[in-house]
Amino acid sequence: MSERVLLAGCGDLGLRVAQRLRGRGDEVWALRRHPPVAGGPDIRWLQADLTRPDSLAALPRAFTQLVYLPTPDHRDAAAYRATFVDGLRHLLAALDDGRLQRVLLVSSSAVYGAHDGDWVDEDTPPAPPGFNGATLLEAEHWLAAQPVCSVVLRLAGLYGPGRTQLFERLRAGTVQVPRAAPHWANRIHVDDAAAAIAHLLALPDPQACYLGVDDTPLPLDVLHDHLARLLGVPPPAAGAPPPGIGSKRLSNARLRASGFAPRWPDARLGYAALLDS
Repeated sequence: MSERVLLAGCGDLGLRVAQRLRGRGDEVWALRRHPPVAGGPDIRWLQADLTRPDSLAALPRAFTQLVYLPTPDHRDAAAYRATFVDGLRHLLAALDDGRLQRVLLVSSSAVYGAHDGDWVDEDTPPAPPGFNGATLLEAEHWLAAQPVCSVVLRLAGLYGPGRTQLFERLRAGTVQVPRAAPHWANRIHVDDAAAAIAHLLALPDPQACYLGVDDTPLPLDVLHDHLARLLGVPPPAAGAPPPGIGSKRLSNARLRASGFAPRWPDARLGYAALLDS
């Protein structure tokens, strides 16, 4: 049976999710503050601001699934709270809870703290070091308390088409990596992230939380040295670990066990394919 899905916040990742949902016959609606002027026929666009409840009053209400994946206007605590906590509350209040069967919140591995390179999974206690992770964790807890089937997908760092800033920084020689001890990086290709969202929406009995990450955590120096070789530029200089991002290895075992397999299980392969394209 086809679903009637609302994507709340529909940027690059959301458009990739929409393509997959339309491909299996779902009816897809997408909400943005500024929808594209020339939207395609496969997505029904809605204009509203999640931080303004009055703008949500005229929305269609009868959706069977909701994917919540907005982007705040600014990277500060107030904008994050307005978008992920207050915005989620506003939107659920505006929808028909009698028809809504599943809500998927796209969260982040930023809810975890520093783990000295240890393995981390969904059962690892969160300890967000920054306001972004703390706000997302609050949104997760609030959603879990609502009377609707909800799923949280905690995504690792996204890369893919259009996300080539790392290539540019490596070419410019502005990247530094820790070399005295491994500092682990975790990635997921944006197409695999979209596929994971579509997969979790279709699972008959999903668990409450999944980590969205590829199969292969990599020390930052290993990943960046590999990319430098692909680009034909010198390896990055030694430097301090990135601030606010603890060293940890994220496990996708639960997502794998649900039947999902990433197309790009190793970021080295995914980044190489970007360069080839």
